[in-house]
Amino acid sequence: MNQMTHRIVIGIIVATGLLSAQTLTLKKAIAKTLTHHPDVKTFMLKVQQAEQGYNAAYADYLPQIDLSATFAPTQTFALPVNGQFETVDEKTWNAGVTLHQKVWDFQKTTSLIKASKIDEDIAKLSLAEVKALLAYKVKTLYELLVVQKEAVIAREKDLETKRAFYKQANALVRQGLKTHVDASRFLSSVYAAEDTLASAKAAYDKAKVSLSLYMGVKLPETLELDKSSIKRHIRLGKQLEHEVLERNYQMRMKRRDIEKNKLLHKASAAAHFGSIDLVASRVRNSNLNIYNTDYVGVSYNIPLFHGGKLTAEEQQAKIGYQIAKEQTASEALALKEELRGLMIDIRRYEKTIRAKKAQLATAKKSQKVLEARYKEGLSTYIELLDSTTQVLVAKLDMLEAYYSRSLAIERIDYLKGNL
Repeated sequence: MNQMTHRIVIGIIVATGLLSAQTLTLKKAIAKTLTHHPDVKTFMLKVQQAEQGYNAAYADYLPQIDLSATFAPTQTFALPVNGQFETVDEKTWNAGVTLHQKVWDFQKTTSLIKASKIDEDIAKLSLAEVKALLAYKVKTLYELLVVQKEAVIAREKDLETKRAFYKQANALVRQGLKTHVDASRFLSSVYAAEDTLASAKAAYDKAKVSLSLYMGVKLPETLELDKSSIKRHIRLGKQLEHEVLERNYQMRMKRRDIEKNKLLHKASAAAHFGSIDLVASRVRNSNLNIYNTDYVGVSYNIPLFHGGKLTAEEQQAKIGYQIAKEQTASEALALKEELRGLMIDIRRYEKTIRAKKAQLATAKKSQKVLEARYKEGLSTYIELLDSTTQVLVAKLDMLEAYYSRSLAIERIDYLKGNL
């Protein structure tokens, strides 16, 4: 391989690398967002917070050891002396250690530990749900970017066509076959096309800025996108509804919330029966004399009257359990309503796409015929411009239908908990 060939190969490799660097896939956009977005970091911290809550609840079943100490500079003691009591002021102190171990509390602590574990699970589901929501938002932005870019391309082609018509009209005017009115009308259409193209480019830039902010990186000026992302299909049917109800993160959190409230109610009911505890202590005392006090025993504490507090807490937990069940049923109804509406929309958009494809094919054929007829003086500039507008409108309407269908599909993916 000579030096010139070597340079060419290197140039091709570098150019290929630069082009691929400008390509942004939907998967890459989602991954970048999930590593950057502050909402993900917030919910990751909430998971850690819930884990510490579980650790705190579980600690109630572990031995509790306390160290205590007191000191009094002056304490009065009464001592019998010759049949009478005399007082003596002395400084006193004591220091000791106490061990407290819960033996049995009728599953109150066990229920609270299980409820804390469910809180941890709910926090993890919330993290997964916020990731799915961010992925959904990125998908909609990415697909909007695809549609806006295709709209820019369509309007650029429309502008090129109208400039060609204007150039052609000027040539026909010079030949005496057309009037200046034709040329002026085509020039006006060129100005209008330039304005709509500028608007389309602005919309594309705004969509790119929004996606850039979600990803946390600056997107390049020249950006290659995956156009197939707006042409996805989905299988509709009863199985889809079942999948959504089973896999939806909100539904899963609601079902776990029912379990948690049931455990909280169980713990509140168990609080009426008190607890059995093992207690051991050793204290060093200095009260006139220095001596040790040791104690090892089992205690059983039963709450007899607390002003109705325990009963109120039990009823509060019971109502919380009932509320959680009703909220779960309400969430299921809302999901079914949204899903069935999305399925209706998807079927409608598919019909619209087929109609717009046929309309576009017909409009292109009509445009070719009218271009030929215009050159022969058999049609007017109005008819020709009208045919051009029909081609453009059909393209844009088809793009909009594709985008609307893709939004509905992405929404269903989000409801299913997919990234």
